[in-house]
Amino acid sequence: YQYLSRYKRKENLDRFTFVPGRIEGTEKECLACLMEFCQRSNPSWTELSNFTRFLNFQLKKCENSVFCSTVVGGEFSGF
Repeated sequence: YQYLSRYKRKENLDRFTFVPGRIEGTEKECLACLMEFCQRSNPSWTELSNFTRFLNFQLKKCENSVFCSTVVGGEFSGF
């Protein structure tokens, strides 16, 4: 949700890092955001769960990538 809400507000994600335990927004806002980005008209709980797990996996890979780090990231802005 932290990434998706910032992306929706067109914020720069290059310098943002997920902080576990940080609570942002309400449960209702989070669910609405997930449903919007899930791209399904009426997603089931399983579809939302799979979407969030896949997105979380991809974002963790991105955060750990040397190409997206603050050291090398300046050379690959927006990567």
